[in-house]
Amino acid sequence: MGDNPMLAKKQTKQKASMKERLNTLRAGVLGSNDGILTVVGVLFSVAAATTNQFTIFIAGLSDLLACAFSMACGEYASVSTQRDTEEAAVRKEQHLLDTDFDGQVKAVQEYYMARGVTANTSLAIANDLLSKKPLETVVNVKDGIKVGQYMNPWSAAFSSLFSASAGGVFPLAAMTFAPVAYQWPATILAVILSVGLTGYLSAKLGDGLVKTAVIRNIVIGIITMLIHYGVGRLM
Repeated sequence: MGDNPMLAKKQTKQKASMKERLNTLRAGVLGSNDGILTVVGVLFSVAAATTNQFTIFIAGLSDLLACAFSMACGEYASVSTQRDTEEAAVRKEQHLLDTDFDGQVKAVQEYYMARGVTANTSLAIANDLLSKKPLETVVNVKDGIKVGQYMNPWSAAFSSLFSASAGGVFPLAAMTFAPVAYQWPATILAVILSVGLTGYLSAKLGDGLVKTAVIRNIVIGIITMLIHYGVGRLM
């Protein structure tokens, strides 16, 4: 039974959209973590220097907004650069296919030879692949790129914007709404729980060690709070 072109195209799109969703989620988790640590850093610095609740709130809110938009802009620029680089590589390989087809066949042949395939078999594979999907083959073999599977910079930017804002809300809400006598322990608890959650999610998304990621994030969160509290006390 021959391959179904429509089915193959649908599967390729599904893989691309899944890859993009995972990358967007990963950027979101990292954005949340940055939002939490950045906001709590400012809150602790200011709260250690003054007891004025309005000043503490405005400082935390201003930092939350600045962090969220900074993360979004940085993610947009990063993903756009990556996408431009990949598209440039695809154009380059298309040009080489048009001007030096034999050289591209040789490159694909050498790719398979480096993996233990004999020269004759590698050449047969290269000729077969380049007769069916020349651009997709050389781009994947030489650059590790899937044609058409590019990250969307806007998706990454909005994911970072939302996640950094959502992450920063945890310490800001704890410091703002908890009774004055419990502000510090409430904020510390909010940070520990939230960075623990981002560590868990990042490990799950990246197939990493959950316990290690959670502990690492909590330790970093505690160190961040201690450093900024110390800075605030010096003011």
